[in-house]
Amino acid sequence: MSEPNKTVIITGAGAGIGRACAELFLQNGYKVGLLGRRAELLSEVARGNSNALAIACDITQADVVTAAFQQVLSSWGRLDVLFNNAGQARPPGTIDEINLDDWRAVVELNINGTFYCAREAFRAMRQQSPQGGRIINNGSISAYVPRPGSAPYTSTKHAITGLTKTISLDGRPFNIACGQIDIGNALTEMAAPMAAGTRQADGSIKVEATMDVANVAKSVLHMAELPLDANVQFMTVMATNMPYIGRG
Repeated sequence: MSEPNKTVIITGAGAGIGRACAELFLQNGYKVGLLGRRAELLSEVARGNSNALAIACDITQADVVTAAFQQVLSSWGRLDVLFNNAGQARPPGTIDEINLDDWRAVVELNINGTFYCAREAFRAMRQQSPQGGRIINNGSISAYVPRPGSAPYTSTKHAITGLTKTISLDGRPFNIACGQIDIGNALTEMAAPMAAGTRQADGSIKVEATMDVANVAKSVLHMAELPLDANVQFMTVMATNMPYIGRG
């Protein structure tokens, strides 16, 4: 169990990885700020739990992010952990086929939204007493190696790695730790097509191994529970038999 009154904000908390993490953190005694676009899904996760604060917001809007974090801080007084989870992909294609609106949408959420949330969390952690906290960014296997036709998603996930390293360095004087979890084929709505078959580097379509999303939630909780003098800088949690080692 966590320390009494330990607080976390989770973005994209209404579904998939974010929801699994939110439910596990609540079970472990955390006060959880649930951020996401769909209020009805956040309410399902909260289920009237007094330790859950559901805030419907679009994290691609910087002023909306600021207001959401202020609401959490006003309610609970501090922020111990941010799980910067929200992200999206768009239909695959070679770079000349990528719709510019799709490119902009992926960049807005995966990079800008992640930056806005990290910025607010860092500010809160730096200013609070006792000072410090932990930021966990959701990377991806695609932060290391791409899938075919994935320029927007892969580019943004490589950018997350750079952001993680920078926050980790800049946070040292303020007792702010920052790490990244890189996830492969957790069985959520986003990964469901893997079970039906997805394009490989050689052009073939193959069914890929998947894993229970609960394994991701347990991994994020482990990262969050470490004392601030220890940090998981990068963790890869993936379906054992998915194409990553040797991918392509």
